[in-house]
Amino acid sequence: MTAQVIGDPMAQSESITGDFRCVVSRSPSRWNDLGVLFSCIGRRVSLLSSFRAAAKELKLKARFLGTDTRELSPALQLCDKGILVKPTTHRDYIRQLLSVVERYRVRLLVPTVDLDLKLLAQNKGKFSALGCRVLVSAPEVVDICQDKRKTYRFLLKNGFDTPLTMSIRSALAARNLNWPCFLKPWDGYASRGSSIVRNREDLRFYGKRIPNAICQEYIDEAEYTCDAYVDLNMEVRCVVPRKRIEVRAGEVSKGRVAKDAHIMSEAAKVVETLGAGPGVITLQLFLSGGNRVKFIEINPRFGGGVPLSIKAGANFPKWILQEVVGKRPNIRFDGFKDNLTMLRYDAEVWL
Repeated sequence: MTAQVIGDPMAQSESITGDFRCVVSRSPSRWNDLGVLFSCIGRRVSLLSSFRAAAKELKLKARFLGTDTRELSPALQLCDKGILVKPTTHRDYIRQLLSVVERYRVRLLVPTVDLDLKLLAQNKGKFSALGCRVLVSAPEVVDICQDKRKTYRFLLKNGFDTPLTMSIRSALAARNLNWPCFLKPWDGYASRGSSIVRNREDLRFYGKRIPNAICQEYIDEAEYTCDAYVDLNMEVRCVVPRKRIEVRAGEVSKGRVAKDAHIMSEAAKVVETLGAGPGVITLQLFLSGGNRVKFIEINPRFGGGVPLSIKAGANFPKWILQEVVGKRPNIRFDGFKDNLTMLRYDAEVWL
């Protein structure tokens, strides 16, 4: 098929194999450059910019590509090449990504959301055969992370503290519950479908309306997110805790780095025990009375608030690119700035 390349006034139409379209082309194809592909790139402008800055610092000739299902994706417009593909649920999704990897000689694929993690994990070998490394954990690890019931059982089995979690049926049958409780889908993400319930009537009502709901002990304590870097040898090299000051639509809008040695140590143990990585693994937890760390979620991908950790000195993009080109980065486990605060705001992309 023939696709119209837009975004560059000098660009021409080009023939692309496979049912996808290249909608942005800001630089000519350079086959010897390091190709980096972000899948489902959406609004990840800051992450893209961090990788681009890291490549410049390392003096690497790199091309940054992104895929999405909609042309009006902000980050897609800022890629060297932005490519439209089918949704992750489409049977041809992986075939399309493989075609992109092969055509543009992509050496690194970076997932940005939960939607395609399982598919990428299951097909990691196909990408490897094309010379492309995918920053995704093993399928069984992704499965544990994306099913919050399995996350809960993993944490309990391995001796990590976590809020009491049960099915809606079990919660309704329980004689004594500490109210309020927290309801959320066991397969949800970005806080979608979550609700606080304050009595049995609320529990019954929302338990029927939230798909795949589970009931969790409500913790009214300081909440943190940790960004853990796992290198290509599956070693946890750095953990950055971030205090969640304010959250919008499930993503931190105000946060502060908190260099807490206990949180860092416990988070590293979780990641090592789970065998997650390589790449950045995001953990959510509460720090309750007596310095108790209670883990609630593990996401085997870049978190939305990772720009704070990167700005604080945990330069994940730089370390990743160094490893991809065969260099071992010099990383201190706690080598980042403490108390750095991030206040996020909306910005625009003009077409």
